[in-house]
Amino acid sequence: MPETTTHDDLWRLAAAYDVVPRYRGHDGHDHEASDETVVRVLAALGVDASSPERITLALAHVENMPWRRVLPPVVVLRERTSAQVPVHVTHGDPVEVWLELDPEAGGGRREVTQVDVVVEPRAVDGRLVGRATFALPDDLPLGWHEIRAEGPSAHAHSPVVVTPQRLELPERLRTGGVWGVMAQLYSVRSRTSWGVGDLADLAELGWLAAHRWGADFLLINPLHAAEPVEPLTPSPYLPTTRRFVNPLYVRVEDVRETAYLSAADRALVEWAAEPVLSLDTDPGPLDRDAVWAAKRAALEVVFAHPRSPARQAELDAFVEEEGEGLREFALWCALVERHGPPAGWSDDLRDPMSDAVAAAAVELADRVEFWSWLQWVADEQLEHAQRVARDGGMALGIMHDLAVGVHAEGADAWALRDVLATGASVGAPPDMYNQQGQDWSQPPWHPEGLARAAYRPYRDMLRTVLRHAGAIRIDHVLGLFRLWWVPAGNSAKDGAYVRYDHDALVGILALEAHRAGAVVIGEDLGTVEPWVRDYLAERGILGTSVLWFEQLHDGRPRPPEDYRELVLATVTTHDLPPTAGYLAGEHVTLRDRLGLLSKPVAEVRAQAAAERDHMLDALQERGLLGHDPSERETVEALHRWIRATPSVLLGVSLADAVGERRAQNQPGTDQEYPNWKVPLADGTGRLVLLEDLFTSARAQSLADAMGQ
Repeated sequence: MPETTTHDDLWRLAAAYDVVPRYRGHDGHDHEASDETVVRVLAALGVDASSPERITLALAHVENMPWRRVLPPVVVLRERTSAQVPVHVTHGDPVEVWLELDPEAGGGRREVTQVDVVVEPRAVDGRLVGRATFALPDDLPLGWHEIRAEGPSAHAHSPVVVTPQRLELPERLRTGGVWGVMAQLYSVRSRTSWGVGDLADLAELGWLAAHRWGADFLLINPLHAAEPVEPLTPSPYLPTTRRFVNPLYVRVEDVRETAYLSAADRALVEWAAEPVLSLDTDPGPLDRDAVWAAKRAALEVVFAHPRSPARQAELDAFVEEEGEGLREFALWCALVERHGPPAGWSDDLRDPMSDAVAAAAVELADRVEFWSWLQWVADEQLEHAQRVARDGGMALGIMHDLAVGVHAEGADAWALRDVLATGASVGAPPDMYNQQGQDWSQPPWHPEGLARAAYRPYRDMLRTVLRHAGAIRIDHVLGLFRLWWVPAGNSAKDGAYVRYDHDALVGILALEAHRAGAVVIGEDLGTVEPWVRDYLAERGILGTSVLWFEQLHDGRPRPPEDYRELVLATVTTHDLPPTAGYLAGEHVTLRDRLGLLSKPVAEVRAQAAAERDHMLDALQERGLLGHDPSERETVEALHRWIRATPSVLLGVSLADAVGERRAQNQPGTDQEYPNWKVPLADGTGRLVLLEDLFTSARAQSLADAMGQ
């Protein structure tokens, strides 16, 4: 009996902190976390559930927590709706409550009205606390407002965020069938790149894809910043920060001051470039470390050149606008330069609020300026790329990608320690493609910490990424609803879901996208609760459909007319081999070679062959494919299949356009496979440079198929 009581109390405590021990898996069965896993997840949330007595104390604490606050830390609501806000004061004390409106929405003051809601007072920490309830008006404009409370026992203020009911699509997308290109930017090199595709290549690719192929968007990998010094983490989905840009992508020659260098300084830039220019035609894995060492040396020279008064004023304005977030990121970069990776830092440096860090900010002021300047020049080149893509005729232009999390030893983990959880990492439970589960080694948002910060770190990140975006793809958008937490020391499959306030996270996303004029696409693949996709569609957030994952219960492909309308539909994704490789079963061969299969390889290979044969039969039945087709004809037929869907956005992988067969990434691996290092090449392994891409008959033929 005591054990049962403890188990029930543990689950009550888990529910109070939105930990979900039971979930429905990809296999259709319910799975339940062990009590030990639940205790470890709660510990990562800062809750001690290590004994029955601790569980009892934690339950009492969480029940009293709202009563200790005068106001909730943040209120998020949809436009044209009202909300009731509890205000806690010493029982019997008067309180005045009002709203101050967002200056971007016109500013001003609005009164709020107390409503007659009877709630018994509660004794908390030796004080009798009463609750007054105030109703917010239902006609508040979109924006970040502030509610204020003043009285003898109240002096508080909190943000009130009014978000769109729905993020409306641009007129061009409402007729459906708008298509675009999906590219891993670093892999798309030109003869003037320094070994990786850069922001000048992005502008070129965007304009040409629009002008030559008629594409309306260009979806690229996340451009989030990696480490400031070598070695760099190759994965764009494991950045040090999601807010700021990787200066690896800066085109040195396009920084304005480069044109005014002295002959001696220009020679220094050319010498820095010399070792890496030949990498553009190297078919081997991309060498980010060599490229960044060369670029950093060249950019140091350009940074040292005096800027004109106007240019300096522009830089100063940028730094001021980005505020404390940029200063902290730049300082973190300078600290890594001086002291090496954060894992080796002293305790005082690991605390961004310490005296040692404050002293370092003064000592390293010139390096902080350098890293801030890099963000400015990257921002200028991003703005240029988006403008060029739109000028070329794209309806949306650049579609940026937002990774699900950050490196556990990165800048965000250092600067945002109050809103990121330690002791657990984000991942995914087992599914048909990753049967051991996944651990992405990224600290998750702390739900309560994020709310206490009024979601400002989340908002600031979105604003920066959206600034030069026509659209944004949210990787693993399910993370706005729940994340799979893997406690430290557990295997990837031994985790539990933690729920988030999805109304707040999705609402703020919609608000910031609305202000930026951007479309939002959520990657809603994997283990998805049925209601989630309906909710996202209701809020105007597009979903994702990948042809190979769109299957009926009997294994046959879903007919194109039955696809969802409000999605980005594609044939493949960056976590699978390009279509030519997938048709050949290379995803099975690779996973078998790397030891990632939990079933016999013959069984998995037979399943893959059946999946392919079902698809080919369906293509032939619809007259999209003849008998004995070539690889190119099959790839085009698959794209005509998604072209026949009602989906509003259609994506074509640049790798499919050139016949590439190698995967960019194999989930569940690290050093076993050259993840995120594969340069763009055709099916024979011959490199395809940007200058050659738009003379490719195969690429043009696929573009023609999508434009029909």
